[in-house]
Amino acid sequence: MTRPGTRLAVFDCDGTLVDGQADVCWAMERAFARAQLPAPDTALVRRMVGLSLPVAVRELAPDLDEAKAREVTEFYKSSFRARREEGLLDEPLYDGVADLLARLHADGWSLAVATGKSDRGLAACLAGHGIADLFISLQTADRHPSKPHPAMLEAALFEAGAQPEETVMIGDTSFDMQMAAAARVPAIGVAWGYHSPAELLATGAREVAGTVRELAAMLEA
Repeated sequence: MTRPGTRLAVFDCDGTLVDGQADVCWAMERAFARAQLPAPDTALVRRMVGLSLPVAVRELAPDLDEAKAREVTEFYKSSFRARREEGLLDEPLYDGVADLLARLHADGWSLAVATGKSDRGLAACLAGHGIADLFISLQTADRHPSKPHPAMLEAALFEAGAQPEETVMIGDTSFDMQMAAAARVPAIGVAWGYHSPAELLATGAREVAGTVRELAAMLEA
């Protein structure tokens, strides 16, 4: 049941809450190398952050057959998991994000995440930063089609009991903006991630925040 006055902020993770590009690029390069394939272009890998892993692999190497694409995907997962278990992952929160989340939570916002990460990866990331308890809905690529399909965002709306017009999607890629449009949810882009402000505006962002402080002002407006 919808709760009157529910305000829901749904955040992407990589490129919006945390800067995980170094580990993503490392794991993708390692996965391609283990599959005896040429290394993918690093700039293109960054642009694929946010998509579900199998979709990202397909975008990076569209000529791979199904078996080889699955091999790369599994190599990526095992490489990333080993890096996490060795304590080598570096996914820092962007400056000001922790304070913003705490402020929104204190002000009565419901908070959610919609990400291309796995359940395990997202849980470890949020727990590592001590912010897991702030979110009432965590939607990942393990249980939904890849962005820009609206399934993750629709599930967050359902779990929060919020309407699209009471919700805002916050992300750094065109995939986030397109997902929001498909779910009829307003979207705010952030300029510190992996797609340009021009791309975010062209794919549906109502505005783009250049800093976390600007994002806070947009949400409070």
